[in-house]
Amino acid sequence: MPIILPVKDIHPQIPEDCFVAPNATIVGDVIMGTSCSVWFNAVIRGDVNSIRIGNKVNIQDGACIHCTYQKTKTIIGNNVSIGHHALVHGCTVEDNVLIGMGAIVMDGVRIGSNSIIAAGAVVLENTIVPAGSIFAGVPAKKVKDISQELLQGEVERIANNYVMYSSWFKD
Repeated sequence: MPIILPVKDIHPQIPEDCFVAPNATIVGDVIMGTSCSVWFNAVIRGDVNSIRIGNKVNIQDGACIHCTYQKTKTIIGNNVSIGHHALVHGCTVEDNVLIGMGAIVMDGVRIGSNSIIAAGAVVLENTIVPAGSIFAGVPAKKVKDISQELLQGEVERIANNYVMYSSWFKD
């Protein structure tokens, strides 16, 4: 059974159509949209500030979503995939974004729509990722614009697949 806990009498809001893995943790001021999935060992900690998650967002195994007390909230748009063991902290992620496995996105970052953050990238504090960009490296820098093929072939495909995968676990 997942750990879903209130903090200071604020309960996470999770629509019934979302999948939350049995060992995932969601606490505090977290509001999720529809058709989301939170996978094994993922943690969403809305204990020190708020976390807002759009529709059709998948937070993959071991990922951590958090924010900073009295400083930064975390806002995640629609159709976003957050890869295995990624850390998304106190930032804004717009719609149709793929954050790769093991990536770190720090406080104050804004990731524009239709973008990819490569696996293992470290997006430093207050970085602005322009819409339609691919960022990679440590520290992450723009490596190129995203193609329509990559947007459809990766960003949209992965988000849609995770809706399908989550259906395998529902009664």
